Amino acid sequence: MAVTTRTLGRSGIEVSALGMGCWAISGPWAEGVQPLGWGAVDDDESIRAVRRALDLGVTLFDTADTYGAGHGERLLGRALAGRRDEAVIATKWGYTFDEATRQATGEDASPGYLRRAVTDSLRRLGTDRIDLYQLHLADLSVPRAEALIGTLEELVAEGLIRSYGWSTDRPDRAQTFGHSAPGATAVQHSLSVLRDAPELLTVCDKYDLASINRGPLGMGLLTGKYTATSTLPRDDVRGLAPGWLEWFRGGRPAPEWLRRVAAVRNALTADGRTLAQGALGWIWARSGRTIPIPGCRTVAQVEENAAALRHGPLAPDQFAEVERQLAALRSAALRHADHPGRPSPTAPATQP
Repeated sequence: MAVTTRTLGRSGIEVSALGMGCWAISGPWAEGVQPLGWGAVDDDESIRAVRRALDLGVTLFDTADTYGAGHGERLLGRALAGRRDEAVIATKWGYTFDEATRQATGEDASPGYLRRAVTDSLRRLGTDRIDLYQLHLADLSVPRAEALIGTLEELVAEGLIRSYGWSTDRPDRAQTFGHSAPGATAVQHSLSVLRDAPELLTVCDKYDLASINRGPLGMGLLTGKYTATSTLPRDDVRGLAPGWLEWFRGGRPAPEWLRRVAAVRNALTADGRTLAQGALGWIWARSGRTIPIPGCRTVAQVEENAAALRHGPLAPDQFAEVERQLAALRSAALRHADHPGRPSPTAPATQP
């Protein structure tokens, strides 16, 4: 059954059930020699991709001021020129950067920086309001986050932002905004068929928050594009993966994640969906609050992902089969841990 729209938590803002993540189209930037972008991109193709997403009913676009050291916001602003009212813009703040050198420089969680950051994002995006403004510092302490709520509420009252949230994988952080922040409407967190997030979904249910899902395709692993022999370029964050990026290691897909992809591939594609479309369908079936935001760099990727809206959530029996396959994989791993002399279920998976 098709799924087209969902509500952005308690804000009442209606968005497409599928968003577009804009990290990958933001171009290169780095922290020292560590790349933080996805390598060189074609800005013209990126703009075409954003506009094609709009044409296909995708209305939520998620970026951050630090993506491309400001370039990501400027690019999204260009792509939405003349069509701003068709889109719901989500961006983030908290990390500092140098636009001229495209270098990350640190972080700033002060209320004063929050005000400067929102002003700068509005200018780069070429808009008079941000629909969802998200704290980007996932591990910020609860007291320091609570100190920002007053300023965020002022920004809502002034019409500069419509709602706000926190991008974090920590349930206690998400609960802080859910409980204490009147204008909070969403938590952005990692969620995919490869890695569930039951505690965060529970927080979203308890406080009527939208669950915005980054990494819904495992940074590309759930597209079927990558195999055990794939090598990512070193100007791509996945090619020189920092410690917090779990999907890739040494410039290659991590074998343990490829095994999970192999375990669920048949179940996700059993009804004629592509692997990516099946992975998105799993997320919609997981909760009525979920809004996956897969990254797209080309028109073709946008078209494949948007076609998942027509398929909608996985059917209950298909969802159950995916869960059965994942449970079997976990059970095999536990048996191997108890009997390490046996052939390992973690041997490299065969990929088509």
